[in-house]
Amino acid sequence: MRERPWPGGLRRPPNPLVSGHRAVRGALRSLSESLGARRRLAWLNAADLSIGTTLDVRRTAEELADFTVPELADGAAVDLLDSVLRFQDGDRTPVGGDAPRLRAMAVSEVDGLNLAPDPVGELTVHTADRLGQRCLTTRRPVLVSRMTRSDFAVIAPSRESSDIMRRAGVHSYLAVPLIARGVLLGLADFVRAGHRAPFNRTDVALAMELASKAAVYIDNARLYGRERDHVVTLQRALLPRSAPSTPGLDVSSCYDPAADPAAVGGDWFDVVALPSGRTALMVGDVMGRGLAAAATMGRLRTVARTLMALDIAPERLLARLDLAARDLEEDQVATCLCAVYDPCGGTFRIASAGHPPPLLTGPDGTVSFLEVPAGAPLGTGVIPYDPVERPVPERSRLTLYTDGLVRSRATDLGTQLERLREALGGGVPEDGTVCRAVSERVGGDRSDDAIVLAALARPLGPDCDVYVRELPPDGKAAGQARAAVREQLRRWDLEELVDTTELVVSELVGNALRYGNAPGELRLLRHERLSVEVSDSGPDLPQIQHADVSDESGRGLQLINMMCRRWGSCRTPGGKVVWAEQDLPVRAGAPGPR
Repeated sequence: MRERPWPGGLRRPPNPLVSGHRAVRGALRSLSESLGARRRLAWLNAADLSIGTTLDVRRTAEELADFTVPELADGAAVDLLDSVLRFQDGDRTPVGGDAPRLRAMAVSEVDGLNLAPDPVGELTVHTADRLGQRCLTTRRPVLVSRMTRSDFAVIAPSRESSDIMRRAGVHSYLAVPLIARGVLLGLADFVRAGHRAPFNRTDVALAMELASKAAVYIDNARLYGRERDHVVTLQRALLPRSAPSTPGLDVSSCYDPAADPAAVGGDWFDVVALPSGRTALMVGDVMGRGLAAAATMGRLRTVARTLMALDIAPERLLARLDLAARDLEEDQVATCLCAVYDPCGGTFRIASAGHPPPLLTGPDGTVSFLEVPAGAPLGTGVIPYDPVERPVPERSRLTLYTDGLVRSRATDLGTQLERLREALGGGVPEDGTVCRAVSERVGGDRSDDAIVLAALARPLGPDCDVYVRELPPDGKAAGQARAAVREQLRRWDLEELVDTTELVVSELVGNALRYGNAPGELRLLRHERLSVEVSDSGPDLPQIQHADVSDESGRGLQLINMMCRRWGSCRTPGGKVVWAEQDLPVRAGAPGPR
């Protein structure tokens, strides 16, 4: 009913009482809005302290969901694109074509709501009819203030979940995209239920502001995880993938990367097969972190393998590694421990460049640290290195490790070393799981890479035989060596190789007499192949020479090179050895050489 105008077209004079009430309500509304804005601002500021406390993607998603319940919503869920979790670049362009693949990362609800959302960790697909798909495609929030019956079907992940939401009294829905640095990471969706007011435009703005903050934290965790994944992948690629044949030794190893990608990259180990059944064990630690340390580690390991093929004396290996380390990055140093095992004498020859001492576990289970002179780290220029030679009985285990295994922020080094010694005591398995078991027993809050390398001395198996004989330092050596070869190969049922091996050993002994002062020891090893080795005290390693047609000598190594699978020479603590390998005859039903 319209108000009747006063005579002369004049308006009714305002009622002072009504105007006063309106003014008071307006002032109270402004004060309430001001207080609400301040509260929302304080709540958003508190998000910086509650979200992103770790650099773990899942934990950050959980912190986002927990922070919004119950202040913003009665239920919250965070889903991330599967590509983000696989450390890819995410989606920089709007999602189109195939439905996006998301993985449920976090769910939070008020007590008693029980909405049955997507199980955490499961892969879900938001099809075109889902509101989540619209949020991801448009990169804009989706708001359903008051849900109707048809809305439940396009919000809930399944029909069963739709019925559960409706019975729980859910009446309002809000989904916001998670975008950081232009990369779409996923979405967060929220619901309200019961007598709570539905979402409004103010809630949308608040949720978007919170989502932009949380997305940066999630992206930081994603980049952090991707960096760690890259460094660990590089680290593992530079470490040996499989152990070579090690006669007389059972070798086990394990590598535990640090949780912090900035701490990954410096530790390395290697197992190198040497002539006539010897085995070299090496562990090292580059004093650096990240990709630079991993690259330096890879170069040092490559140099060490090359040098070990030329010189099996660990002390000289470390001296040459020191020279190589000085040519690498400035101020880049590393520790290293090298042990060479000879199955004939059952001995380890060990040298250390500033590395923690190894442990020896006896057959009776007693564990002790070996006293190895700790030389200066590689790259410092302080050489030479002093070796120790230690005979070890069968069923003894030598354990090498890096300092990341015993370094702890909460426990002193002495306590950790004692814990390691106890971990290697009784009850340690003798199979390939020994290193993992030791690493788990030591435990602690490690913040660095950790490597454990264990070698168990055992008797030579039935498929491995060694023959050793001292040769006289005169012209009788060649005849005695040929006779020994004939007799031993017949015992080993290798008559097919007698003629070739006699010729090879004659050439090796002749070179030792002519260029190596005198032959020392003849060694035959039958394992996966037949190896012939002759030692002498000469310093020069033999090389194949070009022989003219008129030359009467210089073709011995050429013949060995043609008749044998491979041959080589390397220095030893007392001189050098020259060796040659031949493939074993393939027996009926027996596998060929690897």
